[in-house]
Amino acid sequence: MTSRGTKYWNSGAIPLVAPEMLGEIIATAADLSLVISLEGKVLSVLVNPTHRAFGQLDHWEGLNIRDILTEDSRPKLEARLRQMSEGEAPANAVELNHAEGEGWDFPVRYSFHRIGPDENVLLMLGRDLRPIAEMQMQLIEAQLALERDYESQREYDTRYRVLTEATRDAFLFVGAKSGRVVDANPVACELLGVARNDLIGASVAHEFEGRRRVEFMEMLTQAATADETRPTELETRRTRQAVRLYATAFRAAGERLVLCRLDPVADGAQAGDEMNESLQAMYHHGVDAIVFTDRDGVILSANDSFLGLTDAPQLAAVKGRSLGDYLVRGSVDLRVLVENATRTGQMRMFATKLSGEYGAQVSVEISATYLADQSTPAIVFVIRDASRMEVVRKPGVAVSDDAMRSVMELVGSATLKDIVAETTDVVEKMCIETAVELTRNNRVAAAEMLGLSRQSLYVKLRKYGLLARDGADT
Repeated sequence: MTSRGTKYWNSGAIPLVAPEMLGEIIATAADLSLVISLEGKVLSVLVNPTHRAFGQLDHWEGLNIRDILTEDSRPKLEARLRQMSEGEAPANAVELNHAEGEGWDFPVRYSFHRIGPDENVLLMLGRDLRPIAEMQMQLIEAQLALERDYESQREYDTRYRVLTEATRDAFLFVGAKSGRVVDANPVACELLGVARNDLIGASVAHEFEGRRRVEFMEMLTQAATADETRPTELETRRTRQAVRLYATAFRAAGERLVLCRLDPVADGAQAGDEMNESLQAMYHHGVDAIVFTDRDGVILSANDSFLGLTDAPQLAAVKGRSLGDYLVRGSVDLRVLVENATRTGQMRMFATKLSGEYGAQVSVEISATYLADQSTPAIVFVIRDASRMEVVRKPGVAVSDDAMRSVMELVGSATLKDIVAETTDVVEKMCIETAVELTRNNRVAAAEMLGLSRQSLYVKLRKYGLLARDGADT
């Protein structure tokens, strides 16, 4: 409290309290206290010493309080000063917004009290409203965030409902622990012959013939966590419909769930089942290596014959790796196989070498087939060990009749040395044309396939007039 404002506290209203002590009491009782005249001149400013948010406000003394208020607060001040000057009893506290400079204002709730010998001085006891305003702002932001989350939840729920009703696949959501149906789409309800309200909450095992709950959930859990997705053959209890169940385990909001997709078995499926069993037996026990990959050549599954060719200990060691990791020419061979298979649907008898886990190389012939009609397209590679054939196979390259005829016409007109050189050129040209065709005019890959440098390949392409062919150099 300044010396200039001290005299206004010695009003005689409380003669037993010293002015300095009275000032400290008032300063501590409020966050901000002002003493003003009835005309609005600031006579004294007291800031609560425990409240450091205001800083030093001594420079307000001598100013008109209207100059340190926002424009919307001045009418409220005028109304309160008019009431006090007319001798009316103090009304409720009023909220005023102080402003000083640009971008700095704060609200204070004031109560007005007349003091002094003639009651011609007003004491304004203020409470800082910024903590309340900040809390209100936080509450508003939290409310807005909740509303946004609610709208987002409604949007996702709508998408989910539209998807479940529009899809042609029948599926159930089953609690992994309880074994009860959490949700089902209309197609599944129709397939099982039960209303959705009656199905939700019921035990899923009771919807299938001859299945007990514990046994069924063990089977479902094993199918959902297996490395390979294999269907389970079931028969619905109400509709007597043979179905295949595909299970997928996942976790949502801390709860373990199983997505069960149901595929009805059509008429004549028994013969198809026998064919599937035969194909599976050939896959698992056949002498040729069979590998399934995605469109990028990443291995999805492989049989034991492939594991034997690559010296891999188990399927997990090769699954997820690129097939190019096991080809001697790596990505070059893989690109040729994948691009030709996806472009034409298949590729036959591609000769290369397979490299095992420990560096051993085996000559193989690879055929590739692109399975584009599946829900997830894949490429199946049949790899045959050709190492025995290489022992008896004579080296050489098949030469076309026209090329052979042009060479034979040289007999009698050229020496044997020139004829052999001409034959070498014919074979070399055919090999280069074949490599360029297999790589779809990718000359970098063709050079690597032929074991040539890129510059050497360009020289030979120019020599045989093959540079004019259409295609970009990649």
